[in-house]
Amino acid sequence: MTTNMGKLDRTLRILIAAMLLYLALGTSVLGAGLLFWLALIVASVFTLTAFVGNCPLYRIVGLKTCQDC
Repeated sequence: MTTNMGKLDRTLRILIAAMLLYLALGTSVLGAGLLFWLALIVASVFTLTAFVGNCPLYRIVGLKTCQDC
């Protein structure tokens, strides 16, 4: 699997995932309904793609955020 995400993109995804997890699990802002589960799913996908370094949507669109790949 090739890398198509740069360091800044990966870092931002981890930060956004952490924020979503905090909102879902650490506060009651999102409640226990659809927004709660959506935040958990998006946080999971962002974390997974950040650690792997490959975003399937970027491949479909033809986008690369890394400079040396």
